[in-house]
Amino acid sequence: MQAADLSDPSILTREQLEAEVRRLRAQSAPLAQMFEQAPSFIALLTGPEHRFALTNAAYQRAIDHRDVAGSTVAEALPDAAAQGYVDLLDAVFRSGQAHRATGARFDVQAVPGGPVNERYLDFVYQPITDAHGSVSGIFVEGHDVTERTLGEIALRENEARYRTLFESIEVGFCIIEMRFDGERAVDYRIVEANPAFVRQTGADVAGRWVSEFAPDLERHWFDTYGRVALTGEPAHFEHYAGVFGRWFDVRALRTGDPATHRVAIFFSDITERRTIEMRAEAGERELRLITDALPVLISFIGADHVYRFANKAYDEWFLVPAAEIVGRDVRELLGAENYAARRPYMDRALAGEAVTFELDWPRRDGEPRVGEIQYLPRRTSNGTVDGFHVFVHDVTARKQTEADLAAQVAARTAERDQVWQASSDLLCVASFEGYFVSLNPAWPRTLGWTEDEMRARPFLDFVHPDDIAATLSAAGGLARGEAQLTFENRYRHKDGNHVWLSWNAVPRDGLIYASVRDVSVAKRQAEVLAETEEALRQSQKMEAVGQLTGGLAHDFNNLLAGISGSLELMHNRMSQGRMGDLDRYMTVAQGAAKRAAALTHRLLAFSRRQTLDPKPTNVNRLVTDMEDLIRRTVGPAIHLEVVGLSGIWPALIDPGQLENALLNLCINARDAMPDGGRITIETANKWIDEAGARQHDMPPGQYLSLCVTDTGIGMSADLMTKAFEPFFTTKPLGEGTGLGLSMVYGFARQSGGQVRIYSEVGEGTTVCLYLPRHYGEADETDVARRLAEVGHAGRGETVLVVDDEPSVRMLVTEVLEDLGYTAIEAADSVSGLKVLQSNVRIDLLVTDVGLPGGMNGRQMADAARERRPDLKVLFITGYAENAVLGNGYLRPGMQVLTKPFVLETLATRIKDLIAVSL
Repeated sequence: MQAADLSDPSILTREQLEAEVRRLRAQSAPLAQMFEQAPSFIALLTGPEHRFALTNAAYQRAIDHRDVAGSTVAEALPDAAAQGYVDLLDAVFRSGQAHRATGARFDVQAVPGGPVNERYLDFVYQPITDAHGSVSGIFVEGHDVTERTLGEIALRENEARYRTLFESIEVGFCIIEMRFDGERAVDYRIVEANPAFVRQTGADVAGRWVSEFAPDLERHWFDTYGRVALTGEPAHFEHYAGVFGRWFDVRALRTGDPATHRVAIFFSDITERRTIEMRAEAGERELRLITDALPVLISFIGADHVYRFANKAYDEWFLVPAAEIVGRDVRELLGAENYAARRPYMDRALAGEAVTFELDWPRRDGEPRVGEIQYLPRRTSNGTVDGFHVFVHDVTARKQTEADLAAQVAARTAERDQVWQASSDLLCVASFEGYFVSLNPAWPRTLGWTEDEMRARPFLDFVHPDDIAATLSAAGGLARGEAQLTFENRYRHKDGNHVWLSWNAVPRDGLIYASVRDVSVAKRQAEVLAETEEALRQSQKMEAVGQLTGGLAHDFNNLLAGISGSLELMHNRMSQGRMGDLDRYMTVAQGAAKRAAALTHRLLAFSRRQTLDPKPTNVNRLVTDMEDLIRRTVGPAIHLEVVGLSGIWPALIDPGQLENALLNLCINARDAMPDGGRITIETANKWIDEAGARQHDMPPGQYLSLCVTDTGIGMSADLMTKAFEPFFTTKPLGEGTGLGLSMVYGFARQSGGQVRIYSEVGEGTTVCLYLPRHYGEADETDVARRLAEVGHAGRGETVLVVDDEPSVRMLVTEVLEDLGYTAIEAADSVSGLKVLQSNVRIDLLVTDVGLPGGMNGRQMADAARERRPDLKVLFITGYAENAVLGNGYLRPGMQVLTKPFVLETLATRIKDLIAVSL
């Protein structure tokens, strides 16, 4: 008969169970023994209090062999009750539902307060019912699985630790599965990868084949991993993965069943380290190339006196390859004697001192050699010295050069001392404090003072009082680093006389070095020469005055004959009552007077002291207005061409004087072409730079040029140098005064410009006037059209006339009275100034410039303007007073009129000046 299956969920009645138990007990002893020794623990609990009715040996072991027979679970096993097992029994008993547990923890504490044994159980609480279907007890059956559960827990903990490590380590990890074509690896799949794999490769490729995400991956990776998968031999290497653009340090080993061809890979991204290493390697290679190319011994010696680096120069100096130097002890390489000579310097270098010294270092062939040795300590990041760099230069040639140079310096010093002692020039060294430092023997010979006497006193004590300011100025220039060349002053001789000295001094290294020459004799010779030159100039002046006197006498005698003859005839005709010829005689006299005035203007222009009346002038218009006059003057045999530049700059000049100059140039051009030819008048704007200014003897800047060119006989270089001399002429006697070009030259220079001649014999001549540009608009007023439009004076308008010539005062007064002005006369500046300082109404001052009474006309006008600031002034002058008037530049409200003048012009100027408001 088979035993009932107690684990069957069907419910047995109590009577059936007891009967079955009795039957089992009645069986043979082996069966009972077999129940007792069953590997699962078994217990039978009865009643709702769960009283133990039956337990086997396995159950006793599970509860640490406590006596539980007849006791309830709560009584016998308080530790189980405390852990909720009684509550589970209650639930099963109430519900009639079985309860199963797997790996349930049961902390066994056989004695309260005693040790606790941790156990894990698989069990079932099976309810037992009676004949009425009511639960009467619980059948407990199970297995002690403590050892298995603890192993599983340990395994899970290990797996958790592994997973945490797997996911948190910075080392990339993956497991790959290789695919082969025969024995050749052709692809692999990333079976598993940790997060570091993604971080270091930048690719999340778990489960994908390399051919999918990196088809260009280098062959090296397939061959290496394939070899590991096939042979089982681990691999460790560093390699560059071009597809990822990174360097990796890789360890690979086969894992799992070899048939699966799986390889576990650990790798680290070493791109930064490899980049640094490659740069260092490149730098080291470059350093090696550089150091090997230098003719200098270069090495590094550690604190242990062992070579760590040596360049190729060691091959020549020691006949030992540089590669064999590294790692050797210094004593071994140098030998005991040489090592001992260098040891003190090595100790100083290792103590942190940079050391430089020289040693005789003969060549292998015995030739002498000198080495300059430098030991430069190297410090670590914490400041300690871990060795020193060695630099050895072959300075044999330099030492020889220094020796030769020293010999040359000694020789030159001796020569300089000889020059210093023997020189007739005064040589010295001085300080900026004002004392001589050293002087050569020429000083005592020249000035009579001993060297000690001159060095004991400031050098200003010897300087002439009149030269102290200039000497201090020169010393200031030296203090600023400026050389003082050909500076001259006077030094006092010991006998009280003064000696002229010419200095050439330069500052250098905080001292003044000077070469001085006694120029007293040269000064006296220069004075004699100056006196001689002045006498020569005076003689030339007298000769010029003689020429001028002769020319003036000739011309003025002719003019005076015309004037006096005409006046005499007019007087005779008037006494005879014959008035018909008076106009003709008056015209002859006036013409002679105008020619005399023109001759005077030419003389003043030649002397550059004529009184100019400058105005902003359009030279193109002036030339155009004169074109007809010039054509009639030069005659029909001469072709005249005018080339005026459009946009010509204005010039501030006296238009009348420019007209005279242009007419003179055209007449000269005509006379140079007796058989006819061409005259070209051309205007242009010119920029004169520094070089051009030096060539033309004029300031650089902007100029208007007016050039007259002819096709005549030309001029030689000798003639051109004399062309501007007064009274010089190539024309026959009686056909020219020789003042024409002199007048042109004087006018140009007085106007701030220049005149130049360009000519070759037989090629014609060009004469160019250069006149400064005027920054403003040209005066287009045509005065000639207003001469007949002079109006009469306003009511009460008064003019003060000051002139020391009664005839001039009479003429001016007559003109003023004809115009309706009240005229007041004064014969000198004193009486004129009294009137001007009174309360009399004065609308205009008409004054000569050269006046008696202690002040000239300009000074009188300036004094009057202090009381009458709006006073208008008209200067009338017949003498060379241009400098007195301010070189032709007058203040507003002042004008000048040159004697002799046309009375209508005087009337117009007076009316215009009074009419203008200041």
